[in-house]
Amino acid sequence: MNELQSYLDQQRGQMLDDLFSLIRIPSISAQPEHKPDMMRCALRWSELLKEAGADEAVVMPSDGNPVVFACKTVDPAATTVLVYAHYDVMPAEPLERWTSDPFEPEIRDGRIWARGADDDKGQSFIQVKAFEYLVKHNLLTHNVKFIFEGEEEIGSPSLEAFCRTHKELLKADVILVSDTSMLGADLPSLTTGLRGLAYWEIEVTGPNRDLHSGHFGGAVANPINVLCNLLSRVVDADGRITIPGFYDDVEELSKAERDMIAAIPFDEAAYKAAIGVKELFGERGYSTLERNSCRPSFDVCGIWGGYTGEGSKTVLPSKAFAKVSCRLVPHQDHHQISQRFADYIRHIAPDTVQVKVTPMHGGQGYVCPITHPAYRAADKGFELAFGKKPLAVRRGGSIPIIATFEQVLDIKTILMGFGLESDAIHSPNENFSLDIFYKGIEAVVEFYRHLQ
Repeated sequence: MNELQSYLDQQRGQMLDDLFSLIRIPSISAQPEHKPDMMRCALRWSELLKEAGADEAVVMPSDGNPVVFACKTVDPAATTVLVYAHYDVMPAEPLERWTSDPFEPEIRDGRIWARGADDDKGQSFIQVKAFEYLVKHNLLTHNVKFIFEGEEEIGSPSLEAFCRTHKELLKADVILVSDTSMLGADLPSLTTGLRGLAYWEIEVTGPNRDLHSGHFGGAVANPINVLCNLLSRVVDADGRITIPGFYDDVEELSKAERDMIAAIPFDEAAYKAAIGVKELFGERGYSTLERNSCRPSFDVCGIWGGYTGEGSKTVLPSKAFAKVSCRLVPHQDHHQISQRFADYIRHIAPDTVQVKVTPMHGGQGYVCPITHPAYRAADKGFELAFGKKPLAVRRGGSIPIIATFEQVLDIKTILMGFGLESDAIHSPNENFSLDIFYKGIEAVVEFYRHLQ
């Protein structure tokens, strides 16, 4: 047993206790009633960062939820790594689908089960514990800064302004993030690109009040019917998005990149079985892995209106609502796409209703070159911890602040994530493998050892 593994065995109980102290705080940024929990979680992180060996760890105000900043300086001339993470989590609903309390972590079948177990408390804890090991064993040869925010799950609306205000404080040579996933427990991978995001809420208003569907049905347009029709027209039968100009800046994949994606082990039958569908659907002419990582997409994230309670009520509703999003690819500007979508929906809406489209949040896509020295260090870290060289893959998710870091701080980001699709992030029964958790710490330690 090597020194790191021995240390992890000795610290196992305390590490989990500390992680669980974070998970038990319901830091749900989307729900205003949890505002006090955001500060509680930020303060707890500052305590843990200080205990891990940071020279300073402070909670700083932003225009929204507080930001945790910490740093350790070993040599002003040394390379500086800025570790980014987020301490906010998604709402836990629907609660009835959890097999245990989402904010009372449990260990079952070698996994931690709780909201935030993976995204992002578990993964960010990997970074902190690797840092702690290096500090306590006098192995840290790089300066390390930490910035943990509390608004990532709502689009990081306050972080860009924070970065602009504190640009000198955040100065670094590379940013390191653990908030992405691997292809599989036995298929380590490094994320080289992320999709961007645009998100809207749509409100369709018909009559000035709810109407009796017997007296008015067939004579007055039903806002829910109209909304469904509008949304159905955004994607055609070939899976192409119909918004005018939507594909203007979409870069076609090169043959080399398509070949690299095709070489990724992928069992489509197992993929369908895992999510319980008979067939898949997407843009014609592209593989499943291309569609969910390198091509844009449109989805209805929520839709509601009318009567949804127990029993029946024959009502023609006054209003209908939907929340919708587009995943975008690098070079697509989310501001431009947001405006084009709103213009399109208003253009195709009939005069029988009034339509309001409200942009919510968004972010740009991101690509990291695999020739970057820090990418090579991460590659080596994965290889040593997991026993095989990781694959370089683009992922379909979005972390809007990553592109902002490049634009505002002029720093490239290495996406060194350890999650799995089976971790069910954003869903009931989120979980995180303890085996991967410990291997992740080893991989990050090796990252620092091989970073020039």
